[in-house]
Formats: sequence, C-alpha cells, structure tokens
Amino acid sequence: MGEIGTRAGVAALALLSLAVATSAAGCASGKATGGGAGAASGDGVATGPGVTATTVTVSALTDLTGPYASFGKSQTQAQQLYFDQANAAGGVCGRKYELVVRDHGYDTQKAVAAYTEVAPKSAAIVQFIGSPMITALKRRIDGDKLLTIPMAWATTLLGSRAIQVTGTTYDIDMINAVEFLVKEKGITSGDAIGHLYFEGDYGESSLNGSKYAAGKLGLRIVEQKIKATDQDMSAQVAAFKAAGVKAVLVSVGPRQTASLVGVSLAKGMDVPFVGSNSAYSPQLLATPAGPALLKDFYYVSAGTPVSATNPAMQKLVADYQAKYPGETLDSGVPTGWSAAMIVDEAMKKACEAKDLTREGVLKAHRSQSSFGGDLGTPMDFTFFDKPASRSSYVLKPDKAALGGSVIYKEAEVSELAKDYPVPVG
Repeated sequence: MGEIGTRAGVAALALLSLAVATSAAGCASGKATGGGAGAASGDGVATGPGVTATTVTVSALTDLTGPYASFGKSQTQAQQLYFDQANAAGGVCGRKYELVVRDHGYDTQKAVAAYTEVAPKSAAIVQFIGSPMITALKRRIDGDKLLTIPMAWATTLLGSRAIQVTGTTYDIDMINAVEFLVKEKGITSGDAIGHLYFEGDYGESSLNGSKYAAGKLGLRIVEQKIKATDQDMSAQVAAFKAAGVKAVLVSVGPRQTASLVGVSLAKGMDVPFVGSNSAYSPQLLATPAGPALLKDFYYVSAGTPVSATNPAMQKLVADYQAKYPGETLDSGVPTGWSAAMIVDEAMKKACEAKDLTREGVLKAHRSQSSFGGDLGTPMDFTFFDKPASRSSYVLKPDKAALGGSVIYKEAEVSELAKDYPVPVG
C-alpha cells in the first residue's frame, strides 16, 4: 500500500468511527526457527510455530487508526468472518483457527515491534498492510519462512518465497490503465499524460508502469511526486494544466485523489483520471469531491468489486452484512476474505501432507497454480518473482452500487502488460 497499500491520509475516512476489538488471546508457544521440521503431534501431523494440537494461530498486522483505517477495518472483519465460518465447519486439520490482530497505525516502527511480538507464535500472517512496513521486515519474514499476505502491491515485495503478493502489482495496473486510455479515451501518440504519485515504493512502482507504457506508445508522462502528508493538489493541477495533459494517472491515497479531481474540474481541466487500486474509497462519494469522481474517474484493480453479481460475492456480502450490520462495504471485504482463503487453502494442503511446519505450509501454498476467480482474477502461486496475475478490472465509482463502484471493463491483460519485464525486489 502507499501507501496501499495498499498499499497517505484519508480525510473522509478519518470521520468514521473505527472502534474495532483486537484479539489478544493466548497463542501457541514456539519460536520462529525458520520453519524447519517440527515435532509430530498425536495425530501424526508435524507442527511448527503457531500450531498446537487444538489451535492454528494466524495474525493480522493491520492499520485501524492510521490513513488506511477503514480498509484495515473491513479486511480484519472479513477475515474474522472467514475464520469463524471455517471453525464452525470444523476448522483445519482437527484444529480451530485463532486470529490475533495488531494495529500498527501505518507506522513502520510499530509494525516491526508487532511482528516481533506475534511472529514466533503465528503459523501465518494473513494480512500485513503497508509496503514500507513489509519492506523493512522482508528478510526476517523470508528467514522465518512465515507465509505472509501483504496488503500492498509494490514490485519491491516480489522475490520472497514467504511473501505472497496477491493479484497484480502497481506497475502492471498502470500499464493496463494507459492502454485503457488509448483504447477508450482517445489518447494518441504524442499526447501528454500526467501522473500524480506518492514518493516511496507504491508511487515508484506505479510510475515504472506508466513510463514503460508511455515509451511503447509514444506518450509523454508529466510527473508530479508528492508526500503522503500533502493534502492540497492545487499546485500539481496547475502543473498538469500548464503541460496540457490529456489524462491523469493517480497513484496516491483517497484524500489526495479527492483534492486532485475536485480542483482539476474547478480549474477547467476536464480530463479522464485513472487511479491505482489504493487511490479510491467509496467514502469519498459523500464528500464535496463526489460529483467530480462520478464524472470521469476510474481505477484499476485485480480485485472484483463487492457490487459484482456472482454467487460467491453475493454470499460474502450477505454474510458480512449479517455479522456487521450497517458497516461500510468496500474493497477491503473481498480482499481480506480472499487472503484468509489463501492461508486456509495452504493449511488444508499442508494438512493432507501431514506437515504443518512453516516449510510444509509454504510448500503447500507454492504448489497452487490457479487460485480464485470469483473474488478476483485467477492467480498462480508457483513462482514468486512475478505478479500472481496480470489482469486488471477497470472500475468506475457509482453512488448507487454496493461498495461504491461497478465494473466498467472486465478484467484483461493488456498487450503491453503481457511481455512487461517486472522488476523484482
């Protein structure tokens, strides 16, 4: 994240009440030994850290009080729902799941401390928000052989067997976004496209994609880099307008997106905008920027929106609303649910092999070549030096839709994205 990043402050999100109970229940003992051979339990299953005869402990290192608090809350609640249902169905390998939640507030130091606390007693990290946080811990996670699902999509997170970046990376999304602008919005060779992006992994990864696509298509990228603490995009809009951009790519947080789009239209710069998946939040539609976002703003993502009508998504929405009535439905719900499913499937396969050590869980996870499809694009987990998917949906804000967006264009891999050499690490 940008991050989010999922990977950035979100003014609209800060208005929400974010009282989420975190679990600090007792966990299985064990040290993060790198996931070597574990002792066999009474049922003949080899076990490792986070696994006892009765419990499999998984942890979420999330943001419940920082810039991605709304996203973190939705993800965490969806994961609690998933594991509650899994436990009601008998759990995994004769054991029940226990979800331990730690809020790092999008602070790297706090995230490192939280990982240090929970890693020795966790069988997997089912959610970890923030590219900077995971980057700081990448070597430790890999050394611990602790299956970790980041809620961030920077290419710097690739290259680790233990870290599973889900769906597309930010650069792939931006390549697909540029090709969308050319095919659907009349952008042609010689045109200038603006790109507003955060400094750091999220923004730099996104920019790699836009520059690659622009170079292949004869376009010119007008760059505007900002900090996550910047809020007023007036200067950036003035720069884009002076450069005569015909469209703008957006790789920032929702708060900056709202300022960018709102100021642009107010200043007479009526162009299409296409955001990274971390750039939009449905809560923005209730702010003064709402009408501008509904006009000609889109965002790209490998995740299916909650407004999708397939049976799996409809069941998830119904179950989530039943457990958390009145709570906001956003992309964090299917994203969190899918991450929990990824971990659960790895545990099930590891159980079949009677090996719930960390090495056993990683081996089981990396054996899966076609995962998902109902809540996102199909993913291949058998490699870790490339994105699990190269297909992006183009989504459009919609005030009447569940989750505040609808599918504008079905997921596909652009011609440019197919052969793009993704940088690793």
